[in-house]
Amino acid sequence: MSDVRLASPQGRWILLTTVLGSSMALLDSTVVNVALPRIGRDLDADLAALQWTVNAYMLTLAGLILLGGSLGDRYGRRRVFVVGVVWFAVASLLCGLAPNAGVLVAARALQGIGGALLTPGSLAIIQASFHADDRGRAVGLWSGFGGIGAAVGPFLGGWLVDGPGWRWVFLLNVPVALFCVPIAVRHVPESGDGRAVHGRFDVLGAVLGALALALVTYALIEARSGSVVVVLAAVVGVAVGVAFVYVERRRAQDAMMPLDIFASRQFTAVNLVTLCVYAGLGGFFFLSALQLQVVAGYSALGAGTALLPTTALMLLLSARSGQLAERIGPRVPLTVGPLLCAAGMLLMLRVGPGASYVADVLPAVLVLGLGLVTLVAPLTSSVLASVGTERAGLASGVNNAAARAAGLVAVAALPLVTGMGEEAYRSGTAFDEAFGRAMVVCAGVLVVGSVLAFVTVRRPEVGCATPECRTHGCVTAPPLEGVSTAEEAGTVKGDRP
Repeated sequence: MSDVRLASPQGRWILLTTVLGSSMALLDSTVVNVALPRIGRDLDADLAALQWTVNAYMLTLAGLILLGGSLGDRYGRRRVFVVGVVWFAVASLLCGLAPNAGVLVAARALQGIGGALLTPGSLAIIQASFHADDRGRAVGLWSGFGGIGAAVGPFLGGWLVDGPGWRWVFLLNVPVALFCVPIAVRHVPESGDGRAVHGRFDVLGAVLGALALALVTYALIEARSGSVVVVLAAVVGVAVGVAFVYVERRRAQDAMMPLDIFASRQFTAVNLVTLCVYAGLGGFFFLSALQLQVVAGYSALGAGTALLPTTALMLLLSARSGQLAERIGPRVPLTVGPLLCAAGMLLMLRVGPGASYVADVLPAVLVLGLGLVTLVAPLTSSVLASVGTERAGLASGVNNAAARAAGLVAVAALPLVTGMGEEAYRSGTAFDEAFGRAMVVCAGVLVVGSVLAFVTVRRPEVGCATPECRTHGCVTAPPLEGVSTAEEAGTVKGDRP
């Protein structure tokens, strides 16, 4: 454990490079949605290709993020972080140069692998590098600047799409990486977890988990064809999922996702709530960017800016929401928050051709933002409090992966469930009708999450692990937490970020 002070030049360089690295992955989780209509038009892609443009990235990121943290523990967090940044930049270059939708989707999957390497590593580097007296403030600055990046992302993405073109949404990552890597190599001290050296990597578990998600996603996206291949993919996907559970149960100590963590009813319950919440949110943010452009006639910049209040509210109020939840317990916020998000989605039903931003769009995104403010911090604290402090990082990683997987499945399933055709996004009338049905479905899923929270969530015990990332602006997943309260007593926490 290093003793770098935050006020030192080295401390500022460490904070800068970790913020830049994590922001690349965070931005590409959100800004691509704004570029989808232009991507579809330029590459002559159907709706399924646009779904894969989003899902290929989420698939590899969700499936490998826990493994990425373990690689950092074993081989050095700086080393794996740098590899992740370089990998992400190369994949981004491939995305920007993609001549067709197939190449773009493959490059997006590669991007997700890079994101899985650098995302957990950025926070782990901060926690391993800074002096104990500065660590909390460093984590706060990291999460705060990351939240600002999340807020700026859709605006920047829309400006790039309307200006230089959608390819620059990806190409912009290359100079950022070229700036980030030398700083990391020069200024970031290497760190690792000595206990991880003697364990085994659960590569099989990671491959099985990602493959199960890939097959089920393929079956949902291509289900309209009704072919034998689609049915086979669905059946094999379920079978691979069962095999994943079997492998994780057998490996116990070395499992990527030890199943005994679900012995905590509270942990299981909160993750079920997470699945509902982020399934609804994933579907909303995928379709709303299309609705604003295809139906309401907004530019890409207008669509990106339209959703900015949601992230801004999270940045301004997430810390206070966490403090409130600590006083009253998580049950009420986790019950009310999803209901507010559902109400915001139903308000989006008013957004049609020629919709007014102030009268139609703004009320919806404000209510949705208040819902996110209400639920995200209590969700994270409940996850951490439901397991022992020594497993807080693992619990956070599982919860983050569950949220991303939920968004992945929602993006794959919603067009099928709502009867959205392959070319629907080219027709304002057809897309508007399907969007209305989708918002009702998303709101319904969030209501289910609210009911689950009311029935199952309880106040955590005193002295449990608490979140370090108090400020959060990402709408695609809850924040990753890497260090428990045990670290303050001098104990280096668990094996995964």
